[in-house]
Amino acid sequence: MAFFKRELSPVERFEQALKDKQAARQKLADRVSAAEAVVSEKRAAAEKLAVAGAANARLERAETAMREVDERARTLRAELADLDEQIFSTERALAEAKAQRERDQVADGIEAMAAAIAQAVPGFDAGAAALVAAVTKSTTSMPEAARFSASMEAVRREVLSAAELVCFELRSAAEPEQQPPFPEIERQLIYTLNPISWREGNEVRRVPAFVLVGLPRHLLQAALRHQHVDYMNARRVQTLMRVHGSGQLPGDLNPDDPQLVDLDALAALGQESAKADVA
Repeated sequence: MAFFKRELSPVERFEQALKDKQAARQKLADRVSAAEAVVSEKRAAAEKLAVAGAANARLERAETAMREVDERARTLRAELADLDEQIFSTERALAEAKAQRERDQVADGIEAMAAAIAQAVPGFDAGAAALVAAVTKSTTSMPEAARFSASMEAVRREVLSAAELVCFELRSAAEPEQQPPFPEIERQLIYTLNPISWREGNEVRRVPAFVLVGLPRHLLQAALRHQHVDYMNARRVQTLMRVHGSGQLPGDLNPDDPQLVDLDALAALGQESAKADVA
């Protein structure tokens, strides 16, 4: 007997993807910590040799060993920063999937209400028609009965019309509003030289100076031109990473920080200047 695996919902897929990425991040963070500990050990050993006046050959070997482990640590930190960006994107996608699921559940409830009303209408119509027929088909005629029959027929028509209208309105409201998914953002892993911010959808990203971050490529040129970021292989970045490290993904920065650079505004200003030059 064949067993078919149930297809996961979008929410379940994103939850599983987020769980996997978070587990991978923890393992990678442990490797980064271990690598940084080795860097500290090699640096201390090289310093000890230098203070003791060791021979140049020994100092060169110690410096070479220190550079090798430092390079490895930088590579792992870059991988960690890239994984943090993936986690951020997955969290956004999960939040949107949950919001869409809630919209779909509300729509299903409204559709069920409209279906129940539509199902009840024929029974009401039949009952009202029977009451009218009880009077109109009678051989005995009385003014009160005639007025009742006319009233009932008017009510029947009004209720049927109202039921049709409310079912239409309910079903119109029940049509799920499909929110466009967040577009996949093409990014470049860079090193920040100043605190920067930019908007992604309805969210504002704020990043401090001296960290690795995946910057949207459409903002890269403006940020590079004004020297707010630089590539990882730039000489000054290598020096700054030794001094400041690569940091972790930031929490909330103060939006009123006077040093915080709005890259969206910077890029827009550059586009306006370009248009002015063309004109």
